[in-house]
Amino acid sequence: MSDTRLRDLGIQIGTTPTGPFNAITDVPGVLVGQTTLISDSPCVARTGVTAVYPRADVHQDFVTVGFHSFNGIGEMTGLPFLEETGFLTAPVLLTNTNQVGLAYDALVRFGQRKYGRGFHYKLPVVAETWDGWLSEIDAFPLGEDHIIAALESAASGRVAEGNSGGGTGMICYEFKGGTGTASRQVEVHDKMFTIGALVQANHGERAHLRVAGVPVGLEINHDVVPSPWQAAPSTSSIIIVIATDAPLLPVQCKRLAQRATIGLAHTGGFGLDGSGDLFLAFSTGNHYSPSSGDFMEFQAVAHFSMDPIVVSTVEAVEEAILNALVAAETMAGYQGHTAYALPHQSLVDLMRDRGSLDANAA
Repeated sequence: MSDTRLRDLGIQIGTTPTGPFNAITDVPGVLVGQTTLISDSPCVARTGVTAVYPRADVHQDFVTVGFHSFNGIGEMTGLPFLEETGFLTAPVLLTNTNQVGLAYDALVRFGQRKYGRGFHYKLPVVAETWDGWLSEIDAFPLGEDHIIAALESAASGRVAEGNSGGGTGMICYEFKGGTGTASRQVEVHDKMFTIGALVQANHGERAHLRVAGVPVGLEINHDVVPSPWQAAPSTSSIIIVIATDAPLLPVQCKRLAQRATIGLAHTGGFGLDGSGDLFLAFSTGNHYSPSSGDFMEFQAVAHFSMDPIVVSTVEAVEEAILNALVAAETMAGYQGHTAYALPHQSLVDLMRDRGSLDANAA
């Protein structure tokens, strides 16, 4: 895992200011925990799990939520309940394709052990992307203890990016990819709100990659940095989780989830065939629990006042994807396959040549 982020290279996305950590955890109450598993015995493991808590007590203080499938060749559990109720009632887990069931079961059991019998953590959201090029995915390397470790380590503050958590073995635009995050702070009618995004980036073709509009993938092509795929076809999936403390109705959360598509497109994501591009957005701006009584009272940003939130969401998603790329480091794995990192100096030189580098950057 590298500590380098996009802005450390002098590259800025958009104009809206970031939060203190430029991470989804800038949204008050949001916690992130991760388990990263890198080992060569008893199997080659380059995998992990990422846990996102909308708030620590989400099981009894629900958040509103919406979902969008840009391209549905992937998995995100719990969606019928989410669509029917408009509520998210458990942490969200991100992991590899083969271990969605393990993560789902472990989360439900974790809730029962922690809180006793009841609805706690039932029908949760678990989403996946495929890490089988670098990790021996058919060996099912994760155990329940890895899921629990991610849940128990959830905290505010800085989020590890690149080769971390569920993104450990992922590949993005034929460079090493993985976990990325970013945030924005926005004012709506004299009230300040935060929007955060976290991605598990495992998508895209090299030629399509753009950074702040610059066609980086065409310049840093396969002659400069080899593709990991050799003769194999590329895979293409991304999970995006968006959080905000702006009070939103479920339908407004869905609108934000749809706008994640634009942030993805700005980096060169097209929703290619075979791609699982699944997006979730939740709002912590209201509170509801089963003990709240027979009537629910909500505040919500007016539809016609959502434009600043929409723009901030697009910017945060775009930067989160690029942070995943910049933070990721070259990784070798299963059967000797290697995914090479996006070279920082080549990126900086290219952006400077195109006039897209911060004048104060080194």
